This record gives sequence, C-alpha cells and structure tokens, in this order.
Amino acid sequence: MYYFSIMLVILTSVMYHICCKYINESINPAVSMVGTYSIALILSILSIFIFKNKDIILEFKKLNWASYILGIAIFGIEIGFLLAYRNGWSINVVPLFVNIITSIILIVIGICFFKTRLSMINVLGICISVLGLILMNKK
Repeated sequence: MYYFSIMLVILTSVMYHICCKYINESINPAVSMVGTYSIALILSILSIFIFKNKDIILEFKKLNWASYILGIAIFGIEIGFLLAYRNGWSINVVPLFVNIITSIILIVIGICFFKTRLSMINVLGICISVLGLILMNKK
C-alpha cells in the first residue's frame, strides 16, 4: 500500500490537471463543479463498501471540523485551477508553481506549529525551489 498510495496520487493528479485544462471554457464553472462533485460523491459512496465498517452512522459521527474545512479547501483548489487554466496559466507551470509555494508555506507552518526541523539539505532544496520559481516567472 505504501507505493500504491503515492502512485494513485500521482496518476490522479496528472489526470486532474489534464481534465482541468480541457473542461469546456464556455460552461459555468459552478456547473462544472457540480458535475465533478457528483461523480466524486458516487465514488465516495461506493468506496464505503471497500473500506468496510460495521456502523456507518457511527463513522459519520466521528467527523470533525477538519473534514468540513477540507471540503472547502478542495472546492477552492478545484475552482482555482479551473480558473487559472481559463485565464492563461500553462499546464506545465501552474501545478509546479502552486506546489512550490504551498510547500514553502507548509514548511513555515510545520516549523512554527508542529516543531519540525530542517536539515541543511532541506534548506538547500527550499532555496533551489525558490530559485526555480523566480526562473519560471522570468519572461
């Protein structure tokens, strides 16, 4: 499961960006999200039977604030990428740009709130990523 889980993320991330790029530009973005989330809801319901639990109602009661905020975050990511592609961002730049900036923000959050530590090699990697951002945005 260790490698399968990361491969699933990689494969579906590639699918995600290709599909976002090809969504009909004339469609209302909110309608597009309803269609997208309808499929996600169906797959989520079906996956309940894969990740079996005896008491589904009890499982729903275990949901906390993070699950609901995650829903808001996912919607923001989805509509944000859709709008980024519609407004001219390139499929070979926007995912990298977003992931580097997000990673840097998460590094700061990790250090400040979760007491994670960085090695010198981590700092070097961060510096190279920032340099990459600068180079990506040079015209």
